[in-house]
Amino acid sequence: MTRKLFGTDGVRGTANTWPMTAEIALKIGAAAGRYFRNDGSNGHRVVIGKDTRLSGYMLEPALTAGFISVGMDVILVGPMPTPGVAMLTRSLRADLGVMISASHNPYHDNGFKLFGPDGYKLSEPVERAIEARMRSNRTDGLASPDRIGRAQRLDDSPGRYIEFAKNTFPRGRTLDGLKIVIDCANGAAYRVAPTVLWELGANVIPIGVTPDGLNINRDCGSMTPDFLRAQVVAHGADVGIALDGDADRLVIADEHGDLIDGDQVMAQVAAYWHRADRLTGGGVVATVMSNLGLERYLAALGLSLARTPVGDRHVVDHMRKFGFNVGGEQSGHVILSDFATTGDGLVTALQALAAITEDGRSVSEAGRAFMPLPQTLRNVSIARRGAGRPEPLNDAKVRKAVRDGENRLGDRGRLLIRKSGTEPVIRVMAEGEDAGLVTEVVADIVGALERVTS
Repeated sequence: MTRKLFGTDGVRGTANTWPMTAEIALKIGAAAGRYFRNDGSNGHRVVIGKDTRLSGYMLEPALTAGFISVGMDVILVGPMPTPGVAMLTRSLRADLGVMISASHNPYHDNGFKLFGPDGYKLSEPVERAIEARMRSNRTDGLASPDRIGRAQRLDDSPGRYIEFAKNTFPRGRTLDGLKIVIDCANGAAYRVAPTVLWELGANVIPIGVTPDGLNINRDCGSMTPDFLRAQVVAHGADVGIALDGDADRLVIADEHGDLIDGDQVMAQVAAYWHRADRLTGGGVVATVMSNLGLERYLAALGLSLARTPVGDRHVVDHMRKFGFNVGGEQSGHVILSDFATTGDGLVTALQALAAITEDGRSVSEAGRAFMPLPQTLRNVSIARRGAGRPEPLNDAKVRKAVRDGENRLGDRGRLLIRKSGTEPVIRVMAEGEDAGLVTEVVADIVGALERVTS
């Protein structure tokens, strides 16, 4: 059965247009509730969290109504990082968790991320089963009047996540003496992240902590880190941390405002855990986007780099199958499975800080484990490509440009071209030892694509 609703990371779209409407939210709640109540018994519950988007006020009650209509109790936790929802789903012994968020996207988008009782994102077969129930328009799963579910707010949910995050930091160590800028992207972590850092002893400068429903990820957060960089320098901070709208990814800035990406963070944490004899799997799981420098650095430590297709689902699946406990993406979406079932920007930041500050060096001195190879990534929009036009990647001139690029890079680099799973763009990435050649190869392929898609 073809999946039409669920994408690479749950359901996502523009708020108040298909599929992010109140009607679809209600149907998702009812269909997912029927799936997880298939034994017909009572006592089933779902945890629902959200970020700070205005549309969350529309989607949360609609989703809640759908679950309640089929007899599931709903626990509403309000604004909460995505990893917090996954954690609470497990700790509250819920059947299901739902995060209402479009992650790093602008405020006008929203989405649903669904987690099973183990805290992991639902598998594709389960998503397909839920979608099939939506298309069937069944009403036989509706609860009788005496078995309609109830909804309640969990007032101490921020405190639960705060304690969870603090307990991941090495016992007996603090952040005393560190001045930290934390950019919460006006998103889900705007209350909890500064509190965690402050309670661990840091001098905290919070930014991006005044959400108004429309400013999530706007000129702040991990996707636009220039704001963070400037604030780190302006405040003379030791380090800066930028999260995205649902706080499942991060970037770090050193005291000079220079950025440290997810590849460097994974390298730092993996080496730190390797020294402590707690790294499992013999290395790290990353995607095809991660820099070749990371692979070479790990190899020098006797560790491997397993590559997967882009998307945290693929990374997590490989980690679970082969026993790794560190994995992630260059974008800063890092999974540390000793602590979390999905990416957790704040927890990852704490582990990176523990690794970087272990010997008292500055973040600029200790924060970069390897020298990355020159890498260029450009996006080509395909949003306006008319119906019936040929697939851009199948165009003869595009394919020739790709072949020429591969031949020019040879064994000194690599080329990756793929459609985004969350945005209407084609991503063109190349890396290699010759920065000028890498730039030229990407430019040639982008030019060919733009001539086809314009």
